[in-house]
Amino acid sequence: MADMQSINHRLTELRQKLNFHAHRYYVLDDPLISDGEYDELFQELLGLEAEYPALVDSDSPSQRVGGAPLASFDQVEHRVPMLSLENAFGISDFRNFEERIQRFLQTDLPIDFIAEPKLDGLAVELVYQEGRFVVGSTRGNGYVGEDITANLKTIQAIPLKLQGISPPLLEVRGEVFLPLSGFEALNAQRASAGEPLFANPRNAAAGSLRQLDSKIAAARPLDFYCYGISDSLQTQCESQSELFELFRALGFKVNPLRKVCTGAEAVEQHFNCIQEQRSELVYDIDGVVVKVNRFDLQKRLGNKARSPRWAIAWKFAAQQATSRILDIEFGVGRTGVITPIAILEPVTVGGVVVQRATLHNEDEVRRKDLHLGDTVLVQRAGDVIPEIVKAIATKRTGAERPIVMPQNCPVCETALFRAVGEAALRCPNAYCPAQQIRALSHYCGKAGLDIEGLGKRAVEQLYEKGLVVDLPDIYSLDSHALAGLEGWGVKSAQNVLQAIEASKKTTLSRFVAALGIRFVGEVTAQLLEQHFETIEMLRTSKYADFLEVEGIGAQAATSLAEYFSLPDSVKIVDRLIEKGVCFTQKESQKSKALSDCVFVFTGTLQLFSRSEAKSRVKDLGGQVASSVSKKVTHVVCGEKAGSKRQKAEELGCAILSETEFSALVSL
Repeated sequence: MADMQSINHRLTELRQKLNFHAHRYYVLDDPLISDGEYDELFQELLGLEAEYPALVDSDSPSQRVGGAPLASFDQVEHRVPMLSLENAFGISDFRNFEERIQRFLQTDLPIDFIAEPKLDGLAVELVYQEGRFVVGSTRGNGYVGEDITANLKTIQAIPLKLQGISPPLLEVRGEVFLPLSGFEALNAQRASAGEPLFANPRNAAAGSLRQLDSKIAAARPLDFYCYGISDSLQTQCESQSELFELFRALGFKVNPLRKVCTGAEAVEQHFNCIQEQRSELVYDIDGVVVKVNRFDLQKRLGNKARSPRWAIAWKFAAQQATSRILDIEFGVGRTGVITPIAILEPVTVGGVVVQRATLHNEDEVRRKDLHLGDTVLVQRAGDVIPEIVKAIATKRTGAERPIVMPQNCPVCETALFRAVGEAALRCPNAYCPAQQIRALSHYCGKAGLDIEGLGKRAVEQLYEKGLVVDLPDIYSLDSHALAGLEGWGVKSAQNVLQAIEASKKTTLSRFVAALGIRFVGEVTAQLLEQHFETIEMLRTSKYADFLEVEGIGAQAATSLAEYFSLPDSVKIVDRLIEKGVCFTQKESQKSKALSDCVFVFTGTLQLFSRSEAKSRVKDLGGQVASSVSKKVTHVVCGEKAGSKRQKAEELGCAILSETEFSALVSL
């Protein structure tokens, strides 16, 4: 009988050797042994693990080859939201960004930035506990992503166990991408198999990571660069540049083209340098990400609703080509907006075949003087969304015809209207089939409750058969009716019904976002949940109440007030709750010392940035308002406090100096 101690020792030795050589090959690009020698070690490992399955370790290199297919992806809530970045499209945009930072920090000194290529891949988060990779997820909507741990484990550049001494918790963020050579090989393989080709490397990378069978991901040469962490307090690093060095020490791959730049001119030089190398790189990039280097300054700057104040994506100029407008289609959105869509002669722009481009609205058509039959300049805005830049008037033949907006809805034939001050032409019929299908698809889709199996085509089929007309009907579906539909079966019907049942338990913010209220997306819904906490508080609020929510403007407040004042809307919400939709509350570990307090800040603060002050209040369970009202309990006055102080005195609010506020939130 084999000596188990010696077998275990050999397995440990093999894993260490294989991890070391994989790191040299995939991360450092500096192999020390041949592929054949590596394969011999790997085959020995596989043989021993097959013979002694009880000794298989989750960190073993053998776990990268992919496991049994999953039934579906679980959801992962990001502990710290993965925000998107604002864009800059030239040096003037970037200078404005730097000036905003200087004003916020009250300094005239140049800012130290760190700049690196913006990879055109898929953003992911990797969670390590005690140095072990435990879960990996997509960005998703920024708050909740998909658990793709099994697929991420197949990527050699992602360490399963960190080197050296690592923090107890490390939430690493980075980009998974497919090198251009791998993309070309993958498409050639798909072409020979008669399968549809991927449009670009980003789509190929995303498609690879969203496979339920991780063996498919393992067969594709995916790569990874990390660029940040969720919370700088997880390490002792004081800057982004220090963090990159820590990443290297822990065994991660970081982009070698990163550089610390002081001031806008230095950033511009590095941007131009990367742009010149773009065509020579082995991966796709669409710009340069620029961040404030110091973490303490990042913390002071804080975040806006959708993006951090301390980072920006400086995008390359869009790639362009010429095409011709063959026809115009008019789409109907879920809020009734009529959108003209240009049907183009197929043209390749930046490696992607473009056949359709949105014209947005009638004003845009007139501003660009577009006609049917025009030769036009087409670009992918930010290298992503196709748009028409302009008509090339010199190529007109006289056969071109004006683009005429419809007078009636192209779906329900209701007379269209255009509200004063709006650019959108709108169908007012809330029961328009196009609007109802879009609303149902939105509710079931990723921006809503993400009900697996109820995609756009399935929703259209259910609507056409009369099984689902409005949102509550989703919860009245039965297996017999579903299994009888074309393309369905008993198993698929059961899976959808299970997903529908699971969707009943959700958060208030996801539910509100799923309702499809105009100007109320995922971020606004999060703000509403933080402020109102319950659906009862939300539905009984008025315009002024919504306007008091920090981050919500007049448009969203008006839309919310209108929605909850309509009997049909209230009835929909009531019926959904009657069907069993309920809301989970997030457990808070924070003190609730200020839970009954509402703060307003006025004047210039010296001890805190506005963002820091507001965060202190919210961390202690309090609320922040933008204007003084009867609900406000405390007004914090900095230098040059204005009319808000006077109104606070009239209403009897507690007035605090910044020092008094500091003492209060330090309790």
